[in-house]
Amino acid sequence: MDNKEFDEIIDNVKSQIETLLNDNTVPRNVKTALDEAKKVLEGNDEYAVRASTATYKIDEISNDINLPPYGRTVIWNILSMLESIK
Repeated sequence: MDNKEFDEIIDNVKSQIETLLNDNTVPRNVKTALDEAKKVLEGNDEYAVRASTATYKIDEISNDINLPPYGRTVIWNILSMLESIK
């Protein structure tokens, strides 16, 4: 993959994160982790480093029992896209 493809994946991930951040049914601790991951993705590190760090932050909250089922599905989709960057 080239940088353009990585940028497209990251933009798509950030868009999905933004959707969850604007959802009132998503718990605050999940939103905090998602916001931190989004900030990491906006950084200037190498793509693999940003993806790994964001994956770590998001993976921590993927099994939160208060997360709505569709939110969990979106998070799994985000994780899948981030793993394609590695």
